[in-house]
Amino acid sequence: MSLVANNRTGGKPAPAPQAGGPQPAGTRLARYDWAGLAAELSGFGCAILEKLLTPEECNGIAALYPREEHFRSHIHMARHGFGKGEYRYFSYPLPKLIGDLRPALYARLAPIANEWNMRMGDGTRYPAGHADFLKLCHDAGQSRPTPLLLQYGAGDYNCLHQDLYGDLAFPLQVAILLSEPGADFTGGEFVLTEQRPRMQSRAEVVPLRQGDAVAFAVHNRPVRGAKGHYRVNLRHGVSRVRSGRRHTLGIIFHDAK
Repeated sequence: MSLVANNRTGGKPAPAPQAGGPQPAGTRLARYDWAGLAAELSGFGCAILEKLLTPEECNGIAALYPREEHFRSHIHMARHGFGKGEYRYFSYPLPKLIGDLRPALYARLAPIANEWNMRMGDGTRYPAGHADFLKLCHDAGQSRPTPLLLQYGAGDYNCLHQDLYGDLAFPLQVAILLSEPGADFTGGEFVLTEQRPRMQSRAEVVPLRQGDAVAFAVHNRPVRGAKGHYRVNLRHGVSRVRSGRRHTLGIIFHDAK
């Protein structure tokens, strides 16, 4: 795939979101130190964007869960061996806040994805704009939207997995915690595991508060070794929820077959 990447742009350390009306997606993303986030992603496979959404925005998205008109499918994890809990894939058009965040996040992450591919010797380059990437997905027969809303109750969990929905997959995705740990639920930590060749797996438990987002590797990331960069394999999941109810918004940038 011969496509041109953006240059990485930096941001500022993230202050608390401003009170008042909802901020444009580009404005709220510009608060973050993207050079620092890129370093975290390259070093550990994940990075936290603190307070990406306000509590009111989180509650508003979580409240969509029972409204079937917003979704194309409803998955019960236990029926498929995915874990225990459930989730729903949004249909197009996406709710405005999600529809604005998805391309804005993609534009920030595409330069990182292109740099990763360069390090791993992969010739694939992702376009600067999400609409152009979605066209590639749709041309490849991947046209079903993948942003999803997950709901966990006491005893629920999500097995370690990778969100690959076809031959074309963007190597980074974002999950936003919509519930408040300790108040709405206990347990339910976001977990990332990394398997390196001929080494034991490494686990990363990511501490999130309500409104925090974690950007993380979907499948592979580059790691520097003695003979240059090599790729390591990653999976993600959610540990057992001990009590209460946990909602998460997942933003995946490739569409599904």
